[in-house]
Amino acid sequence: MTQSVDTNRRRLLGFMAGAPLLPLAGGLASLGASTAAFAESKATVTSVKFLPMAAPSLSNPAAMATTTIGSAMQLKMSDGTSRQVKLAYHPFFITGDRVPDGKGDTVVAGGYYDIDNQPILDPTAGNRQFFSDCPDGTSLLTVENAQVEGVYGNPVFAVVQFEYTTRNGAEEGMYGQLPSPIAVLTLDQNPETGELSLVKYHNVDTSAVNGLWITCGASLSPWGTHLSSEEYEPDAAAPDDTFKSFCRHLFGDESRGNPYDYGHLPEVTVNPDGSGTLVKHYNMGRISHELIQVMPDERTVLMGDDATNGGLFVLVADKPRDLSSGTLYVGKWTQVSGKGPGAGDISWIRLGHASSDEIKAMIDDGIQAADIMDIRTEDPNDDGFTRIPFSGKVNWVKLKPGMEKAAAFLETHRYAALMGASMGFTKMEGTTVNAADKKAYSAMSYVYKTMTDGSSDIHVEGPVAGAVYEHTLRGGQKDSDGQPIDSEWMSVHMAAPANLIGEDLAEADALGNTAHAERIANPDNIKYSEALRTLFIGEDSGNHVNNFLWAYNVDSGELTRLLSCPAGAESTGLQAVDAINGWTYIMSNFQHPGDWDSPLHDKVRDTLDPYVRANFKDRYGAAVGYITGMPKLS
Repeated sequence: MTQSVDTNRRRLLGFMAGAPLLPLAGGLASLGASTAAFAESKATVTSVKFLPMAAPSLSNPAAMATTTIGSAMQLKMSDGTSRQVKLAYHPFFITGDRVPDGKGDTVVAGGYYDIDNQPILDPTAGNRQFFSDCPDGTSLLTVENAQVEGVYGNPVFAVVQFEYTTRNGAEEGMYGQLPSPIAVLTLDQNPETGELSLVKYHNVDTSAVNGLWITCGASLSPWGTHLSSEEYEPDAAAPDDTFKSFCRHLFGDESRGNPYDYGHLPEVTVNPDGSGTLVKHYNMGRISHELIQVMPDERTVLMGDDATNGGLFVLVADKPRDLSSGTLYVGKWTQVSGKGPGAGDISWIRLGHASSDEIKAMIDDGIQAADIMDIRTEDPNDDGFTRIPFSGKVNWVKLKPGMEKAAAFLETHRYAALMGASMGFTKMEGTTVNAADKKAYSAMSYVYKTMTDGSSDIHVEGPVAGAVYEHTLRGGQKDSDGQPIDSEWMSVHMAAPANLIGEDLAEADALGNTAHAERIANPDNIKYSEALRTLFIGEDSGNHVNNFLWAYNVDSGELTRLLSCPAGAESTGLQAVDAINGWTYIMSNFQHPGDWDSPLHDKVRDTLDPYVRANFKDRYGAAVGYITGMPKLS
């Protein structure tokens, strides 16, 4: 594997030496290289370095209220010279725009649809179609024998999912109340420049899986499919008003939905005509799926869990390139350091083996939470019950006889806690792999609450601003029953590199930041580029007035700010693609601009709000696009 990665890196660097770096994406970022630009030079690239930008300040409110890039990329050449590529941002669309559907008509970008694929209308906004201000997980990919009318260069596709919408026309909160849409974008790639342009927007039909619930981060599988997510699974033991509203908008009937249909792992396959088909895998644990990572063996899947009282999970699939059947494990943290975000050795508890069809059959047969376990929210004073942490609270549970498999795959959080897993992580978000070094990375958006209060195996100091943990990956591991784990890519240790730890401030700075602006704060989406030896980190911070996109070089440990999102927005949809037709792309959307937190934004809100409203549809829209850069000799 290392030899293949090194070969790819040399090929990319050699290609970039004869080419300009062009697109990088902000909903879609691309670092591209065209063979024409440096044709006269025989020099090759020996290293790549990102050059930072300063955080925008209130002296330039327009910069704080939109996507701002002042960063660059420096290429060091074999002849001793260097070349610098300035980066910029180009959106495909702002959600709510009308975009081409490939059939001679237009559709609403980020628009919501019900179970019959009819637009869901907002009666508080003149019955306009609801559209999302929260584009998230994105996968840029190619499809063999693709052919879409209107593409004159190379057909390239991007799958983009939309997590939620912040509010309706009456400014009422709408989190989780609408079924998440997911779309395939057909893009025309200019072979000479790498530029991407939107040709077709296809809304994927999700009715066969009863719609999608809060799709957040995503990743591209090694076999070219989009691995989606459904986070914050609805509690089947006590469905709340959010779930009822979701069902009302999706089905037209709040009593029709089944909570067990949600909290799974959707997979989207893009077809050669730019359409998409979707399945759900019901055997990967019903957890707060965020951004999973399939390892180079194409069987081992490392999964974060964006929850309070979350866990570290792994599925080892039975067959490569097929996630529909496998064995589910959950991690056990043995602490070796409590300083800062701490460090721990990881061992593994086997939760069970199942196929997706087996678990789906249980759901379709009408299984209820009470069939699986007796769940109490107050102490029953009965030794037959076990006290467990659940979603920041305490439950007492007793497993029903013979329901181990149902519990493992439908009540995964409760069952993992019952089995002794370390369910103390807080908001473990994106995961990604550095295959050459056999390392993986997990973003812990906040290191607080159940990680710091002594209520779990994990008892560390913080910071609230979060950290990115590095995993050491190895084979030859055994589970808690002494049985061998059939994978060479299991985490055995977690610790955070020094430059990937946020820094809390004792007092807010002059702008209002409560975490140091020159360090990461509340990392969320992360993706690693093998070719660039760079970990890209997008923030979802309640501690930075503007959220940033960072580049971290794993060899030098250098952290570089690449992009600033509009104030109140979150950096999402991150993806690093090392090569598509000779171009490298970095995808990175943002969502909910102008989502003002108090007191974080109190010093800037009055100044910035008019700018944000003017840029993003009165704060109802957000961008999907890509970073661009034009090369020049230094």
